[in-house]
Amino acid sequence: MAGVLNFEPRLEVILKGCDRKQEWFQPRAGIIPRQTAVLMLTRSQLGGSDLFSGLASCYSADLGRTWSQVVLHRNLTRRKEPDGCEVVACDMTPLFHKPSGKLLATGHTARYRDNSLAPGRRETVYTVYQLENHTWSDWQTLKMPDEEKFFCAGAGCTQRVDLKNGEILLPVYFLPRQEAADPWHHCYRSTVVRCVFDGKQLRYLEHGDELSVPEPRGFGEPSLTFFQGEFFLTLRNDRTGYVARSQDGLHFETPVPWRFDDGAELGSYNTQQHWVTHSDGLFLVYTRRGAHNDHIIRHRAPLFLAEVDTKRLCVIRQSERVLVPERGAQLGNFGTVNVSPQESWVLTSEGMQGDARDPYNIELSFQRGADNRVYLCRLIWNQPNRMVDC
Repeated sequence: MAGVLNFEPRLEVILKGCDRKQEWFQPRAGIIPRQTAVLMLTRSQLGGSDLFSGLASCYSADLGRTWSQVVLHRNLTRRKEPDGCEVVACDMTPLFHKPSGKLLATGHTARYRDNSLAPGRRETVYTVYQLENHTWSDWQTLKMPDEEKFFCAGAGCTQRVDLKNGEILLPVYFLPRQEAADPWHHCYRSTVVRCVFDGKQLRYLEHGDELSVPEPRGFGEPSLTFFQGEFFLTLRNDRTGYVARSQDGLHFETPVPWRFDDGAELGSYNTQQHWVTHSDGLFLVYTRRGAHNDHIIRHRAPLFLAEVDTKRLCVIRQSERVLVPERGAQLGNFGTVNVSPQESWVLTSEGMQGDARDPYNIELSFQRGADNRVYLCRLIWNQPNRMVDC
């Protein structure tokens, strides 16, 4: 009989240091069975909000013991559009698609005018890794059925689920055209798109329930997982994170705010949460208030992990552990991946615009000990994860 599921966390630093002009941001990894890990990073300009320059990556042929040099891919940097805007793919998450044998990364676009983030159009985009030369294909756009309704739609910072039949359940969030011109005063809807992928092209089949709340900016950055016969969706909201349950991954029960098992609010807000899924336990990774972290923007550090009570849809307080400590920077843009039956990873970076009152003063983050470290936290399981067959 299996014992109590537990893990040993092992925290490593893959990269560190920045030139005070740009930083590494949003590190997320994909695993190509059995030994290749590909780390995807966003190059982000300091001194402004979400000023992304392009996508970079490095790889490891020994599951993270050694890494190649980081390469900024020219075909995944900003593109000029006819109206003068620049567009870039960003907020990407790679995951190996077993039926096609391809590492597929999904995310969305951001647009800039005069190097300031421009509201309006957004598309879900994807790119495919070329293992033979360690490059990525040019990003392509997922065609949606109603361009007015899905005028501002993207899969930025989301976790998807690949079904046994090869179909993909990809969470996205969106605004119609009229609302997209002023996104700060409208509520995003989140939904899950069922897609097919043939190794080159990702194609829409249908989408599920359109979920939202009449609270600031609605639901964004949804992440999906499948655990013991049910689907679970975690949702970002400006005031508090939410969670919802589904039997098919498309149609959900009413989302409820995340809470601890004692009834207290979890305190995670205005940033993403992601899943670590083991065959014998479901875990949530998140940041929250109440951790002596009022000096960190949106309380986005330290980075926590805790087990989820899937019957009550809450976080088990006693199981909460700090994975990555707070050193004066935000850690709330991160990723997770199952690596092997024995190991899962959580990856994040020190976002140097981290001070709650003066976020663009990166010297405050340096003074508190941050150095744009890119962290890999290995979770070494005490019993095998039967969801991973590589």
